[in-house]
Amino acid sequence: MAENSGDLSGKVALVTGGSRGIGKAIAMELAGRGADIAFNYFRNHAAAREVEEAVAGLGVRCLRARAHLGDSDAIDGLFEKVASEFGRLDILVNNAASGVMRSASELEERHWDWTLDINARAPWKCAVAAANLMTDGGTIVNLTSPGSTSVLPDYFVVGISKAALESLTRYLAIEFAPRGIAVNAVSAGFIRTDAVDAFPEGSPAYEMAQRVTPAGRVVTAEDVAKVVAFLCGEDARMIRGQILLVDGGEMLVRR
Repeated sequence: MAENSGDLSGKVALVTGGSRGIGKAIAMELAGRGADIAFNYFRNHAAAREVEEAVAGLGVRCLRARAHLGDSDAIDGLFEKVASEFGRLDILVNNAASGVMRSASELEERHWDWTLDINARAPWKCAVAAANLMTDGGTIVNLTSPGSTSVLPDYFVVGISKAALESLTRYLAIEFAPRGIAVNAVSAGFIRTDAVDAFPEGSPAYEMAQRVTPAGRVVTAEDVAKVVAFLCGEDARMIRGQILLVDGGEMLVRR
């Protein structure tokens, strides 16, 4: 059996939305396995600096870059910074997400555009840019949610954007396979993060994030990060275009 199959030493990883929540946990997990880390953030400078210091404290290189992923020019600038700093890229984690929590009848076109731009268009643009830097092959992992297939109150446009992201995962898995790039997605069950806290208290998503799953405890951001890291390792090279659900069995149970 191969040793250190989860070792990512010498790899360069870009995690979008890496300054908080699941993105922060992923950046820390990949750094702990030896990967150099680049991450973007949008508004919270203090949180981004804290992640930068924590990653660097693990003995790897870290690039912190502010970039609004709803802006194609900003995406181009982000990848120019990664290329300038590291010269290549091995791992892309499309984690950054946003959305407007309204029903279909209450949603406005600008809400639709905002959500789809960040949750679906940006991962497409980032994946293409990343593939151009993955000269020796690589890995792309997209972060989705159970709301892509299950209907949740006020989750209309976010659920649609995540369904689009899962379709994007399958198409890119085939298009990028000849280039040695594995593309998959991790569907994170509802976890107590700033994103879930945006749901009204008492809503299904908010309640799901608080309660113990059939596995005996709540799901954490670190649980999700470990699955992402697994997909970035050699043991997962033959997994392509799949959506791995990390929810402790919650979506199997009707409550």
